[in-house]
Amino acid sequence: QVQLVESGGGLVQAGGSLRLSCVASRRTFGNFVMGWFRQAPGKEREFVAAISWIDNNAYYAEAVKGRFTISRDNAKITVYLQMNSLKPEDTAVYYCALRRSAYDSSRYYYASTYDYWGQGTQVTVSS
Repeated sequence: QVQLVESGGGLVQAGGSLRLSCVASRRTFGNFVMGWFRQAPGKEREFVAAISWIDNNAYYAEAVKGRFTISRDNAKITVYLQMNSLKPEDTAVYYCALRRSAYDSSRYYYASTYDYWGQGTQVTVSS
């Protein structure tokens, strides 16, 4: 079992920045993937970004490309999401997730392919 703990959410004005962190309790065997998803009220959970741990390849949703950056610290088993130029439509609960296999990057965008989830952290962007 892997526990994921997110932090860094909060209230920010449009145009501002936040950095989310997610610490994993342990690594999993092989090349795994850590990702960020978000869910706004009344909407389905959607993919934001993911990173393959060994390859260090990053993947982004179109809505956040150029504004958000995902990165990881291998020693701390921590993944970060730097969010810049925030918009009110970025308001959501942000969830960290871990996918035990890095096979088939085309499926990193699907929440159902992730094995472990954090509790989420609220991000609110005011206009």
